[in-house]
Order: sequence, then structure tokens, then C-alpha cells
Amino acid sequence: MMPTDTSERGLETLIETHLCEREGYERVYATAYDRELCLHTKQLLEFLEETQPDKLELIRKRGLDKFLKRLAEQIKKHGVIDVLRKGVKDMDLQVQLYYRQPASSLNKKAIQQYQRNRFAVCRQLYYSNSNNNSLDMAVFLNGLPVITFELKNHYTGQNVKNAIRQYQNDRDSKEPLFAFGRCMVHFAVDPDLVYMATRLSGKNTAFLPFNKGYLNGAGNPPNPEGLKADYLWKEILRKDTLSNILENYAQIVEERDEDSGRTKTKLIFPRYHQLRVVTRLLADAKAGGVGKRYLIQHSAGSGKSNSITWLAHQLTELHDDKDDNLFDSVVVVTDRRVLDKQIRDNIKQFAQVKGIVEAITEGSRQLKQALEDGKKIIITTIQKFPHIVKEIGELGAKKFAIIIDEAHSSQSGETASKMNLALADKNLNNAEDYRLAAEGAIGYDPETAEDTEEAFDTQDLINAFMEQKKMLRNAAYFAFTATPKNKTLEIFGEKRADGKFYPFDLYSMKQAIEEEFILDVLKNYTTYQAYYKLNKAVENNPQFDTRKAQQKLRAYVESHPFSIREKAIVMIDHFHSEVRGRIGGQAKAMVVTKSIKNAIQYYFAFNAYLGEIHSPYRAIVAFSGKKTVDGAEYDEARLNGFPGSDIPKEFKKSNYRFLIVANKFQTGFDQPLLHTMYVDKKLSDVQAVQTLSRLNRAYKPLKEDTFVLDFFNSVDDIKTAFEPYYTTTILSQETDANKLNDLQDALDDAQVYTPEIVHHFTDLYFRGADRTELEPIIDNCKAGYDQDLTAEQQVDFLVKAKSFYRTYAFLSKILSFNNAYWERLYWFLKFLLPKIRPPEEEDLAKGILEAVELDSYRLTRQSTDAIRLAGGGEVDPTPPAMRGGKPEPELDELEAILRSFNERFGNIDWLKDDKIRKVVFEELPNQMAGDVRHMETLRNSDRQNARIASDEKVTELVQDFIFTSTDFYKMFMDNADFKRQYLEFVFERLWGRVGVGR
Repeated sequence: MMPTDTSERGLETLIETHLCEREGYERVYATAYDRELCLHTKQLLEFLEETQPDKLELIRKRGLDKFLKRLAEQIKKHGVIDVLRKGVKDMDLQVQLYYRQPASSLNKKAIQQYQRNRFAVCRQLYYSNSNNNSLDMAVFLNGLPVITFELKNHYTGQNVKNAIRQYQNDRDSKEPLFAFGRCMVHFAVDPDLVYMATRLSGKNTAFLPFNKGYLNGAGNPPNPEGLKADYLWKEILRKDTLSNILENYAQIVEERDEDSGRTKTKLIFPRYHQLRVVTRLLADAKAGGVGKRYLIQHSAGSGKSNSITWLAHQLTELHDDKDDNLFDSVVVVTDRRVLDKQIRDNIKQFAQVKGIVEAITEGSRQLKQALEDGKKIIITTIQKFPHIVKEIGELGAKKFAIIIDEAHSSQSGETASKMNLALADKNLNNAEDYRLAAEGAIGYDPETAEDTEEAFDTQDLINAFMEQKKMLRNAAYFAFTATPKNKTLEIFGEKRADGKFYPFDLYSMKQAIEEEFILDVLKNYTTYQAYYKLNKAVENNPQFDTRKAQQKLRAYVESHPFSIREKAIVMIDHFHSEVRGRIGGQAKAMVVTKSIKNAIQYYFAFNAYLGEIHSPYRAIVAFSGKKTVDGAEYDEARLNGFPGSDIPKEFKKSNYRFLIVANKFQTGFDQPLLHTMYVDKKLSDVQAVQTLSRLNRAYKPLKEDTFVLDFFNSVDDIKTAFEPYYTTTILSQETDANKLNDLQDALDDAQVYTPEIVHHFTDLYFRGADRTELEPIIDNCKAGYDQDLTAEQQVDFLVKAKSFYRTYAFLSKILSFNNAYWERLYWFLKFLLPKIRPPEEEDLAKGILEAVELDSYRLTRQSTDAIRLAGGGEVDPTPPAMRGGKPEPELDELEAILRSFNERFGNIDWLKDDKIRKVVFEELPNQMAGDVRHMETLRNSDRQNARIASDEKVTELVQDFIFTSTDFYKMFMDNADFKRQYLEFVFERLWGRVGVGR
């Protein structure tokens, strides 16, 4: 008895035996392979003889060699995927090279044709006319090569990396078999791992992992029934699976660089998780029919756009058990215009039939028409979707698949309810007509409508509106996100026996990092601690609210021009010493600030210091709207010198290395050259993950790492935020609907309204009553709120009313309760809440900032950590706010408040240098900036004369510090280098300010 063959040849035998004995492959040999034409002519002719004998006979008469040469030329020109799908034209003949899998089981002829396709495996394929090199294995389809393999084996001291190197070093792309597009994919394989490439280009060949993933990371799980990698031949190389990939996934596409205008051609082959998720979704949707909801948690780097594209196309062809189309239209909804274009272009390129894709670019009428016409794939942004509510016609019993990108934002608020309403069943349209009439949106007379057979009474309308908010029965939802929030999990997640909600499919952040599709942004995380000391600037000792005073003092110090400058210097010095040489000298950085005011302050501080050190780099600032700082109004265009819409384009330029942001570009911004982030803002939960993930985009082979310098958050803060999203995100339990009962009872007991008032108001509203009938009801309730409730009761009522409104709006989408009073109360509160205000609250910390001054400030680097995550964290449902109220103020004297503040934030040994820095960088420059006459002189002078005036003014002011800051005075007068640099620093700082208005 022979021992087990554990050699590389033994692995070949294992794969070949399975394919031939289990999957119906033919075993073919290299002797019949034409090395020049890259065709297995024997198998090709056998396929044509069986499927198109008359055409083959004519081909032979005209000259078989001519046909084979024509076929090889067409494959070289268009690629094997296109030729297999479309066949080849030869004079007046249309020759089929492959028969597709029929979408319907009723077409018996198509089934028979598909079964005549010939799949074959060849071992040791000698492919070259110039040498005797051979491939380990190749798969042929009807005589055309579609896949090549290099196999390696651990027991002979080699692994998949050796197979990759063999492709890179020994498989010349000039050989016809290895030319771009000649095969669908090239696999490097060992018993544990699989990697793939679609373009061979020597040492630059990029191989991507094609593995299942193990423990939510890279690799493959142990296989109790065989080799870890045997899914390749047992699943992927099955005839139906490989045919499916050929027909619906593999594609040659063009990518256009928006900056250079150049296009490059790529061959797309699905990664394992992409194939898995689309296949699973299609199978489940087919079995479950319309009305289900799916949450797909796929990390950045997962290739989500392609997954959405493949899903959209195949949903249009999905049939139910009766062989009817399961969906009339597939609607792809994105929440970012950039991604909308990306997905739109992607889907159009993958479309094999023209005219089935409708991209909505002209507004709601185009969208309405596309829905009514039954366009197969409709692509729109969430911003456009609500507009169809007023215009859409009856959609009848049509069924929709709704694919939502970044589900947590696309399904928030009333936008989602309007989207649901637009696709709702026919029996809901009358309810919408009534609501639109009441809001004056259309010309409609409710009194006339009441006389028709279809008139609704108020209860019917209430029930209809309750149905509107539920997820549609005539649609299936496919929601994609990398960071599902608790509400997203509860709406779209899969509830299992343990009562928790899980994503339907997972490609984790951990796996994306380990497979090197994104970088680990927590690997180099440095935290800084700021220490500061405040002094009392007034003689008396007033009292302030301790809690509010502490908050104001912290904000005051962190936003103080001196502290902003100190942090800016640390950031810029770090960038020049550690960052600018990264990514081949192209690295960029983002500065995340907590407010627009801080962002503007950072912008001035950055450009001033960059000027002082003669850096070639500049900063861009990004924020929304306008902001007045120190009496001047700024917007992006005034500060940057170009419109805000041009920021992404301008930031690509090599001189712009810093992007300073205030609640902008922290999500959805894709700039691979972004290497480092400087954080001066509280980050938590999903916001922390999304913000820091701006750094994770790969830029191979140059981008190897990232840096984060955090001036606000601790390592534990960031670890806590990332943990739930590192692997699977799970919702611990569903929201307790009984909280609505508790909130309703509390609101009713406050006696701001009565249930009778709620009924009366909603009766009038849903019947389209005149506004003059509605306003007095709301105004009377507001008067009761203002006059009958104490300040604390007002706060309590307002908190609970908002909580009821938001909780009901959320739960009504996903739960099947039918409480008409809740629905009425929801609509009543919708109109009452904008009218009532929280009570005026006396600010018992007012004036404290005028009573203090910053004495000393110091930044200390704490540590640089690689934050390690375990993953598998759970998130809890959002708890409804059950109690409101005002905390009692605790008054204390200013000296005690400062003592407490300094002990908490400044408990270190202060040095003389700390005070000198304050004089140098804050006090003297601020004195000059406050001198209106001097600033006007600078503003009206050219640079040379402005510099002379500035130097004279600085020298004059330094004399004032001879007694208050002797060390600074002596340094300025005795140290010529310091004096020169300091005069330049002050001038550049002030010249930058007056220059903004030029």
C-alpha cells in the first residue's frame, strides 16, 4: 500500500481527481494545447461539434485555421470574459463559445444548452514556444483557458508566497497566456491559503487574498473534512459557481482619474466575501420573498461598491418559485453625492444590457418616471428621494429591492418615512393625499373627497399613517454599513434566539486590516496632556456656579490663542520631523477641531508658524457657513482663497499638507495620502471610528503606517469607541416599547393637554382643517406650559415629549403594535414641540472669563501606544429619556473655583520658561494686535514698510517688560538671533491677519 502523497504533485492529483470525479470536469492534456493561439483546440472543436455542427462544418470548409486565428485575435482584443459571453463573429456566422445559465427553470432548451458547456482541467500546461516552462494547472471552458494555478506545499518547504513569487518572477506577461484579459484570474495556492491576481506584471503583480477569514480576521478556518483551502475546488470551481462568476461578476472596467483625465483598464474578479454575501443575499431573498430586511456589516476596504453593483444586477434577474421576477425595480440609495457617482458609473459599466440603469440626475420628476416605468435599476441619493412624495403616481402592487449604502444615515429621521411612503402600496396613497392637502402641498378639496366612496374617516387615516412609518411590505431592504449604530441593528439586523441583533453578513475591520486592504489607525497613537494655571484678574472675590464655571474655564483655556499656538507648533514640528517624508514625500495631515472658531484660530496659527519657519507647506480650513471671530466674518472662500467646493481638489496639490476641519470631511472623505491626524476634539462611539478611519486608506506600496496625535482623548476612550466595530457589532437587546407607555403617562399627567384635545386636534389636522382652527389649540397648550408648570416641570415635560416623539418615530418602523393614541400623540407633539421652549436659565457663571487670566500653559507628551482591540463588543439600544430637570447650582467664590481648577488641570511644577513663553507668544503680540492705529498702518503699507513699522513697535513695547518679565527683556536685548527671529515671528503673525482682507 502506497503512503500518502504529500508532495506538490499530490496536491495537483487531489484537485484534479475532485474536479473530474465530483464536478463533471474533463481531464485534458497539454498535447492538444495551441501555445501560440492559447486554445485547447481539441476541446473547442468537440464543443462546437455538439452545439453548432452546421456552423462548424462551414468553418471547416472556409478554413479552420482562419477561424481559430480570428477567435484568438478577438480574445486578445476584448478579453476572454467578453468573448465567452458574446461569442465571436466570423464573416456571416455568429459562433457561441458559451451558453448561459437560464434564469428561469421553464426554458428547457436553455437548460440543455447550458449543460453542454465543457469544463476541463489540465495539469502541467506547457504554455510557451520560447521555453519549456509549465503551469501547475489550468482550467478551460469550451477550449478557452479561464484560470491558471501555481500550487505549493508546506511539506516540501514552500507556501503560497512562493507561488506568488513564481508568478512575479517566472511567468512573463508577454507570453500570450499571461497577457491581460486572456484569463479571468490567476490563483496562487497552498493547502491553507489562496491568493489571486487578474493582471500579471512581473514584480509589480498585486495578489489579493481570496480566503474565507478566520476568527473575524485573515486566513481560513480549520477544516474537519479536508484542507483549509479546499473551498477553492469544492465551491468556487463548481460548474454553476464558475459560470455565475463569468456571467455576473468578472468584468473588465475602465477607471478614469479625475485629475489627469487618464483611464486605466482593470479586470475585476470577486473576493471571497463579496461572492459570499451576494450569493447568500440572493438565496435568502428568493426563499423569503419580499419584505425582509438585511444588514451587511462590511468594513472600509471591503470593496462595497462592487458588492452593491453585483447585488443590484442580480436582484433584477431573481425569480420566485413561479418563475416570476421577484422585484420590479431595484433602487440604489446612497447618502453621499461622490459615492452616488462612483456607484452609478460602476453599475453602468457592469451592465451587459443597455438601458436598464437609470441614474437620477434631473430631480424628482425623473425619479417618479423611472419608478412608474419600471426601470430595472434606479440610482439616487437620499437627498432626492423625498421629493417624489408629492408627485409619484400609483405604483400598485409593484415590488422593490432597496439597497442602502451607509444605512445609519440613509434611514434616519423623516427622510426615511418619506422614502417608505413613496414606495408604499396603493392603499396608502389616499392617506398621503389628505396629508398633502392639509399642508397645502396640492390643490385638493377634502370636503368633496368626503362624499366619495373612498373617503376615509379619521381612524382610517390614523391607521394608514401608522402603516406608513413601518418598513414596507412590498420591498426588501439591503443595508450596507461599516459601523452599524444601535438603531440600525434594530431596524435591519437579524434577531436571533438569544434576543440579540446581528448583521446578516460580516467582513470585519479586523479582517480588512490583516488582509492589508486598510491600515490600522490605532497602531501609532500618541496622547498629549495639557496643563494650565489660571490667575484671578480682579481684586474682589465674586461667586459663580461651580459646575458651569469649570466647564467655561476648560473651554476658555483649550481655545485660548496661546494654547492653540502651542498645539499648532507641536503639530507642525511633528509633521516636519516625522511625517512629511512618508508616502514618498507626499504625506498629508488632518487637524480635527471642536468648533469653527477653533478651526479659524488654528488656521491663522498654522500659517503664521509655517511662515516663521519658512515651510513650503500651507493649510486649508474647512467648515460650513460663516463665522465671526474677533469682529471679522470669515467663510472658507475668504480664508482659503477658493470656494469650499474646491477643497478636495485643492488639497490634492503638493503644497497643501494640512486640512483643518470643524465637523467637515470627518466621514466619507477618501484621500489615500492622508497619513496623520491631529485631534483636538472629544471623539466617542461611531464618530471616533469614522473620523480616525479617514487615515486608513491604503496607498501601496508607499503607505506603510499612520500617526495620530491626540490632545483631547485618552487611549481608553478610543479603545472603548473602536471595540464594538472591530469584529461583529451586536445589539444587546431590543428597545423596550413599554417605555412609550411610561412616557405617555408622564406627559398626560403634566396636564399641558388632555387626551380629548389630542383627539380633537388630530381629527382637524387629518381632515385638512384650516390653519386658523389648529393654531389656537396649540397656543392654548403652550400657554398652559408657560404658566402652569414650574421651570423644573417645564424641563421635565420638554425632555419627555422629545423622547416620546423620537422613540415612537423609530419603533413604529419595526414593531407591529397598533395604538392609535400613540399615533395621535406623535402628530400632536410634532406641532407642539416647535412652540414650547425650555425656561430661561440664569447663567450663574457669567463674567468668570473676564475675571481670570491664563498664567501658564504646558503640553506634555504622555505615551505612544499601539491600541490593541479584542472585538466582539455589544452596543445597547438608545434608552428613551425618562427624566428631565435642572441641577441645583452650587455657588462658590472665584478663588476656590480657581484653586480647584488648577489642582485638577495644573498640578505640576511650573517653570520660569512657561511664563516666558506666555509673554513671547501671547501678551506682546496681542498688545500689538489690539493697537488699532498700528494695525491700520500695517494694512495700508506694502510689506517692506509694514515690517519696519512692526519692528519699531515691538522694540518699543519690549521696554514695558523690563520689570514684569526681566528674563524676556534681557533675551531680546542681548541675544541678536533671538531678537531677529522674534521680530520676524511677530510681523508674520500680524501680517497674516491683515493680509486676509487684501
